Amino acid sequence: MAQINFGGTVETVVTRKEFPIARARKVLKKEVIAIIGYGVQGPAQGLNLRDNGFNVIVGQAKEFKRDWDRAVKDGWVPGKTLFDIEEAVQKGTIIQMLVSDAAQRAIWPSVKKNLKPGDALYFSHGFSITYAKQTGVIPPKDVDVILVAPKGSGTSVRRNFLSGAGINSSYAVGQDATGHAEERCLAVGIGIGSGYLFRTTFQHEVYSDLTGERGVLMGALAGIMEAQYDVLRQKGHSPSEAFNETVEELTQSLIRLVDENGMDWMYSNCSATAQRGALDWKPKFKKAVMPVFKDLYQRVKTGKECERVLKACGAKDYQAQLTKELKEIGDSELWQTGKAVRALRPKEVAKQVTKGTKGVSGRGTN
Repeated sequence: MAQINFGGTVETVVTRKEFPIARARKVLKKEVIAIIGYGVQGPAQGLNLRDNGFNVIVGQAKEFKRDWDRAVKDGWVPGKTLFDIEEAVQKGTIIQMLVSDAAQRAIWPSVKKNLKPGDALYFSHGFSITYAKQTGVIPPKDVDVILVAPKGSGTSVRRNFLSGAGINSSYAVGQDATGHAEERCLAVGIGIGSGYLFRTTFQHEVYSDLTGERGVLMGALAGIMEAQYDVLRQKGHSPSEAFNETVEELTQSLIRLVDENGMDWMYSNCSATAQRGALDWKPKFKKAVMPVFKDLYQRVKTGKECERVLKACGAKDYQAQLTKELKEIGDSELWQTGKAVRALRPKEVAKQVTKGTKGVSGRGTN
C-alpha cells in the first residue's frame, strides 16, 4: 500500500504496483465470482473480470429479457456461465450485488437463503448496507461483506479497462467473517480494472456518492446548463450559440484541460478576460449553492433520499415514468441542439488534448 499526500492529507491507496493482477488471480484462483444483475455495472465488471482470467458467472432474471439477451450477446452461455439469480448465488463464492438499489431490496430474500458460510457478499454501492433498516439487507454473520465502488458509470469502467487506463475505485470491508475479506476485496477491485483503490466505509461511500450524483456530477451540472442556456436564449442568442457557450466548449475543451492538469491549469490556458471573470464569479456561485449542498447532504445522511429512491424506483410504473422524464430532456431544445452540434463535429476527432505551455490560450481571445 502506498502513502499519498492529497492536498496536505496523507491517505493510503492501493495501486496495481502494490497489488498486481497476478496476485489478484492467486487470491481468487478458487473463487467463483457471481455477477448478480446485467444492467449498468454488471456487464462492465463481469467482462473485465472475465478478460482478466477470473472464473465468472452471471445471475440474471430471465423476465428482464433485454438484460438476459445482452448477457447472451456478450458471450455468457445459459446453463454454463449464465443462470437465474438463485442458481448463480448457489454456485458463486463471491456474490456481486450489481442490480439497482431498489432491486437489491426485492431480491435480497432469495439471495440470503442461498448464501453459504464463507461466501463474500460484494457491493459497488453502500446503499443497501447503510440504510439496512429501510432495505432489509442484513447479511448473515458468517459471510464477508465487501465493497468496491468504481468512480464512474459501467460504460466508463469498461472503456477505461479496454484503453488500459483503469478507473479509480473506493473500497471497504463491512464484515470480515473469513479473516481474508480485505484481500478478497482488493483482488476483485484490481480484477475489475481499478487504476487505484482508496479506503472508505459503506456509510461514507453512499453519503459522498448520493451527494455527488445529485450535485456536481449530474443534477447540479444539468440544472446549471439549463439555466445558462435558457437565459442566453431569452436574451436573443441563437440555439447554436447558446449550446456552444454552455455545453460544447465545456465538454470538448475546458474540462479536458481540468482533467489534464487541474482547474488552475485550465484558467491559465484561457484569456485574461475569461480568467478575471471566472475568478470574480466563482465565489458568488459557491455562496449561492452552498446552502443547497448542505441541505442535500443532510437529506442523504438522514435517509430521506434513500426513502425517495426506494419509493420511486420500486414503483411498478417506474420504467415508464423514467422513460418519460428522460424523453423530456432529450426532446428539449437544449439537447436537440446538442444532437445537431454533435452531427457537425469533424469525423476525425483528436484523441488527446494537445499539451501546450502554460499561458497559451486554449479557448480564444475574447
